Amino acid sequence: MIYTITFNPALDYIVTVEDFQIGRVNRTAAEYMYPGGKGINVSIVLRHLGMESRALGFVAGFTGAEIERRLGEQGCATDFIHIPEGMSRINMKLRSEKETEINGMGPKLTPELIRELLKKLEDLQAGDVLVLAGSIPATVSDSIYQEIMEMLAGRDVMIVVDATRELLANVLPLHPFLVKPNNHELAELLGVEMKGREDIIRGAERLQEMGGRNILVSMAGDGAVLLTETGEVYTSEAHRGRVVNSVGAGDSMVAGFINGYLRSGSYKTAFEFGLCAGSASAFSEGLAEKEQVEALLMLQEGMTKQVR
Repeated sequence: MIYTITFNPALDYIVTVEDFQIGRVNRTAAEYMYPGGKGINVSIVLRHLGMESRALGFVAGFTGAEIERRLGEQGCATDFIHIPEGMSRINMKLRSEKETEINGMGPKLTPELIRELLKKLEDLQAGDVLVLAGSIPATVSDSIYQEIMEMLAGRDVMIVVDATRELLANVLPLHPFLVKPNNHELAELLGVEMKGREDIIRGAERLQEMGGRNILVSMAGDGAVLLTETGEVYTSEAHRGRVVNSVGAGDSMVAGFINGYLRSGSYKTAFEFGLCAGSASAFSEGLAEKEQVEALLMLQEGMTKQVR
């Protein structure tokens, strides 16, 4: 089974306002609402690609109930912990001449709630996949991903980490199966400037030296780079298309990679599925659908280059 964890889920409320003006009444030209959070996005895209997963995390209040309901409508299995006080976040994304985001805080997570989550993870066993994705609330220690990996050490659980700064740095010595920073996050973590693809590859090598097994670096419109644990380096330019919504593209890449690897056992195939799933989400209002990913895979031939 594939498990995803989202510590601070949200309802993403996306509105388009033509010529937005501060201090005046503005009316929307388009509105969308989706369940949000990096782990949740991974679960949704996996479902679209025909793979089952179970979304774990915390929900509260009427917004939490709506997140759960919408995931159920999409066929995603959930096992959330329900918090009796507060409410899950609403994140507002305003599209106008510029894009603006206002993200909510979410409910407080107590040590008792964290222990309840860890108890759920005790059942994971060899062959399971766990996705640790996204930021955490301020009330949770930035060592939480490390604690989870330490608890699961020796169980042969395939752990994927899509996080930044200390959350990522703390887990590298525990050898996660896959880490997926973008190029800016990689540069920030290493404290260096990334000027081109060779710099990205060298940065990925440094993460591997720090303990990561497979390093997948997304570069938005410039494509992606994969350094595998067996030493191969794959690169690809991005597919060309009109970017409609960049939110969730990186999460879709993670889902595509997991789907491709579990189905084929091939890192090259996993890389291509990841790249195409990320692009499909970027070119869509919602998250990548199977038909969109398959259409891009047909165009992927010849785009992937093995440079080592």
